[in-house]
Amino acid sequence: MATRIAVVDDEPIVREMVVDYLGGRGFEVQGFSSAAEFRASAVTALPELVLLDVLMPGEDGLSLLRWIRGFSEVPVIMLTGENDTADRVSGLELGADDYVAKPADLRELLARVRSALRRNAAAGPAAGVPVAPVAPVAPAAAATAAAYDSAHAWFGRWRLDRQRHRLVDSGGEVCTITGADYALLAVFADHPNVVLSREKLLELSGTDPGEVFDRAIDLRITRLRKKIEPVPGDPTVIRTVRGFGGGYEYLPSAGPNYGR
Repeated sequence: MATRIAVVDDEPIVREMVVDYLGGRGFEVQGFSSAAEFRASAVTALPELVLLDVLMPGEDGLSLLRWIRGFSEVPVIMLTGENDTADRVSGLELGADDYVAKPADLRELLARVRSALRRNAAAGPAAGVPVAPVAPVAPAAAATAAAYDSAHAWFGRWRLDRQRHRLVDSGGEVCTITGADYALLAVFADHPNVVLSREKLLELSGTDPGEVFDRAIDLRITRLRKKIEPVPGDPTVIRTVRGFGGGYEYLPSAGPNYGR
């Protein structure tokens, strides 16, 4: 069955061009001229990826992205102006997976669509699908190298479920994450107590450093911290390391960490 993609853009020429191009590459593509039109359709059938223009009359793309992220982690690629860095930053902060500057090169757009779908391909069951509860584990201090198991890495109160590509707590509650989020967490799980530079994180998580601007990794980790850190403003799970180019370090624990 073909992957379903929604193109939300008020410019008919751009919208139809993208719909035709991606449709000719094996995708099932539907165009929407406004946020309201997309909302009406998404209530009954959410696509597997959304291409979303930022500047639209009425409700803009950032507002629509905020609405989507209220109930779904479906990959969203923002279409921004060539020099609209502020829109790109805002989109990433709100949970966008990527962005493409307009006027978009269709081959680049296709590559980014495929990349986002690959990152999200094994994201597991949809939010709300029951997940088997994890046996409660008593809080513990930082794990020793011998006790640490990357297959059962804990990020705050959440365990990384590597089979379903989700975060789940000891009571079975699921924290929905994007494919890009999971890729970063898996890299940290595989490299505990190791300072990883921004460039290394992009490389190991399967993101081409040339595809994102400098602040992208910082914004993704800021977004992750809001989900996993017991105190987001005082990170104890993924710490920032300054000097020597800077980077991030995952501090593992043997069980759920509910804070100090």
